[in-house]
Amino acid sequence: MHTTGPRATLAALLPFFCCLLATAPAHADDTSNACDTLKRIVAAAPTFSSLAAIDGRAIARSHGDDVKCAASQTNYRCTWTPGGGSGAEALQGVAADIASCLPDATHDQNSPARQHFYLGARGARTEITAAQASSNKLTLEIYGSR
Repeated sequence: MHTTGPRATLAALLPFFCCLLATAPAHADDTSNACDTLKRIVAAAPTFSSLAAIDGRAIARSHGDDVKCAASQTNYRCTWTPGGGSGAEALQGVAADIASCLPDATHDQNSPARQHFYLGARGARTEITAAQASSNKLTLEIYGSR
């Protein structure tokens, strides 16, 4: 017995929609795991053009609001307003996330206004800088040289 009408159409299209959903592109923002997001962005170095603006939002989301990220050929940058507390506290939180997610990173600058990490040897280095961009904005920039 063959079904006709709306049920038949739905039954015929169901496999198509299942496959479409299964192959939808995943972005780092699909998960709230800042560590996985940070590792993905660092792994893209030294060119970041394969990343989308939405990919970095999970890194900053736990430390503030209105996250805006952008990828370019040479860096990946996010800017946001710290939520609940001072910019220095949020900056320390971001630095703690970086240190715990990337244990091989060298933390060579730790000040209330700027945190700097790097991975790799000179000339083939990925650098991560979290800093106060203004009195009420923070920025995270990841860039690589190879």
